[in-house]
Amino acid sequence: MAKKPEPKNRVVADNRKARFHYEITDTVEAGIALTGTEVKSLRGGKATIGEAYAGPSGNDLMLFNAYIPEYLEANRFNHDTKRPRRLLLHRRQIDKFIGATQREGYTVVPLKIYFNDRGRAKVELGLGRGKKLHDKRETAKERDWQRDKARLMRDKG
Repeated sequence: MAKKPEPKNRVVADNRKARFHYEITDTVEAGIALTGTEVKSLRGGKATIGEAYAGPSGNDLMLFNAYIPEYLEANRFNHDTKRPRRLLLHRRQIDKFIGATQREGYTVVPLKIYFNDRGRAKVELGLGRGKKLHDKRETAKERDWQRDKARLMRDKG
C-alpha cells in the first residue's frame, strides 16, 4: 500500500494575529534546524507560534518561544518544548534582519510553519513594526466593513 503524498505547503502552525499586531513590510521563507522528535511532533500538527519571535543570538538568527509539543512515543530522547531553534538563512538575509531589529526598531515575527513540497519544515518570517492602537482600530473597522459588504452582496445577488 503506497503512502498518500502530502499536499504542497501543508501548514502546521499559523500566527493569525501577527498581521493584526504588526505592519508586515517584508516576508522570507527560512529553514529551521529541528531534531527528529520535533519533526515527528510537527507532522502531528500541534505546534503553536502565537507568542514566538525571532532574534539574533551571536551570528545566527534564532526562533524563540515557539512551542512544539513532545513526541509521545520518544520517551527519554524527547526535546525541550520551547528551546531556541536556529533559522537557516543566507548570511545577507540574516544581516538584513539583525540590522533592522537593532537599528530601525523592527521585529522578526514567524507567520507560519509549514512543510514544503519536498517535506522540509519551513518558517515564513515577516519583518514588521508594531502597530499603534489607532492603527489596530482602523484595521478592525476595515475588516468589519469588508465582512458587511460581502454579506450585503450575497443577500442581494
